[in-house]
Amino acid sequence: MAYRKSSWRRRLWRWMQLLVFLGVGAAIGYWLLFSPIPARKYVVSRGEILVEVMGTGTLEARRQAVISPEISGRITEVLVDQGDHVPAGQVLFRLDDEDLRRQVEVSESNLAAARAGVERQAADGQRAVAVLDHARIDYRRVEDLVARNSASSLELDKTTETLRVAEADLNRSEAALAEVDKLAIAAEKTLEYHQARLADTVITAPFDGLIIRRDRDPGSVVVPGSSVLALISTDELWISAWVDETEMDRLKSGQPARVVFRSQPNRSRAGEVARLGREADRETREFLVDVGVRELPANWAVGQRAEVYIEVARKPDVTLLPAHLVTRREGKAGVFVVADGKAQWRDLQLGLRGREAVEVLKGLKTGDTVVFARGPKATPPKEGRRVTVR
Repeated sequence: MAYRKSSWRRRLWRWMQLLVFLGVGAAIGYWLLFSPIPARKYVVSRGEILVEVMGTGTLEARRQAVISPEISGRITEVLVDQGDHVPAGQVLFRLDDEDLRRQVEVSESNLAAARAGVERQAADGQRAVAVLDHARIDYRRVEDLVARNSASSLELDKTTETLRVAEADLNRSEAALAEVDKLAIAAEKTLEYHQARLADTVITAPFDGLIIRRDRDPGSVVVPGSSVLALISTDELWISAWVDETEMDRLKSGQPARVVFRSQPNRSRAGEVARLGREADRETREFLVDVGVRELPANWAVGQRAEVYIEVARKPDVTLLPAHLVTRREGKAGVFVVADGKAQWRDLQLGLRGREAVEVLKGLKTGDTVVFARGPKATPPKEGRRVTVR
């Protein structure tokens, strides 16, 4: 009898454990399936949407020049340094000109001698002309006498020969004058050449600008094309930004933009699209867009990085939704909204897409409450599930 009572108690205890286990499991299942889940909410509102195309680039000058000499030589003096503003025509640096000055002096002496030779030959030519004129007069006089039988033919032959000699002397004098003229022209051109080379020892600024780099110091030997200074014009500076080629159709010159320098990431500066590139990089599939910036930071440098945001569309009063709230179900964009305390799916028709928000054309109206998970590990809403919004 005692054994039966003990066996019955054990079975009862097991049944009680089973019922407790089933009760706990049912409670957990109910909590998982039917209890309200916590969620965050966003109340739909209206506002302005701005669509921008973003690109990353560097600050560049539209007009820039590498200052180098036209001739080889040794630098004797550099009169400017990086950071200096210079007007057009200011002397930037000089080359050693001692040898060239001597060559100019020699060329000046050669030209003076050539011009003296021209003057001397011109005087000889005038003398030859005078002798020829006298010979012609004698010839005509003797010819007249012979016609009247007052002179012999022998005298006429002599005057004829004298006339021919005078003509030959004049021709020779004219040829000699032409030759010394050519020598004088050659001496003049040689002088001009050496004067130009001498002038090339003084290098001046080709335009008003800012020296951004100095590459050489006095004593350096330079050749044509070697960089001594880098000069830019500060009249027009822009950001040469790389933009994805898929945005090409939405961009055009004159569009407003904002520029954010990485040295001041929390400040935007007004700008405008100046020109579009006509060649895309074959690897990155990006093309250059030059965006003029109207105001520069207090400290700036050519080549510094910046982001540009080019405005391609703007609407002042639309239904707005943060872009990160839009999800997809069966390939359709939508969100969960609260209806009678439960999550309900809404298909959305979207319009403009900005950096942080999208335009909702259909599916939501002002005042609707959109619900979403609180964090990346939180349980997302499901159709018909009760939610507790905060």
